[in-house]
Amino acid sequence: MVKERPALTVNQWLASVPAERKDAINAVRNAVNEHLPQGYEETVDWGMLAWVVPLATRPNTHNGHPLMLAALGAHTKLMTLYLMSVYGDPKIRRGFEIAYKRTGKKLDMGGCCVHFKKLDDLPLDVVGNTIARVAVDQYVERYENSRTKKNPKKKTKTKKVKR
Repeated sequence: MVKERPALTVNQWLASVPAERKDAINAVRNAVNEHLPQGYEETVDWGMLAWVVPLATRPNTHNGHPLMLAALGAHTKLMTLYLMSVYGDPKIRRGFEIAYKRTGKKLDMGGCCVHFKKLDDLPLDVVGNTIARVAVDQYVERYENSRTKKNPKKKTKTKKVKR
């Protein structure tokens, strides 16, 4: 069973960040907020600082949570920036990876998660430009398209024959 996390405000979450990570977390937060297209909001979700499409804009989601564009976690051994637009759009991902490589910094990335141990490992301009690429209406449309099946096939029941 998943343990429920207490609901935190952005300020409460920021206050909970270990002192040695506060400067890095604040710098990443500022870069995201500076480039965040209109219509998204900053909140805390899934135990992380998150930038989401508010439920007032898109109330019906697959999990009842707002659609997350990005999130920032301050974990035990590293920090992670989750970029859902990079995960969901191959063109944005390619652009992100190319821009990251051009900075000379080493990219430590999974599907959507960019891991970094110190602020110098993360090119904030690349992060900001990536955040700025997806307007809310585009993001919602991409989500809706991903949830609808193009040509749903009807399932037909087959009778099992006993022999």
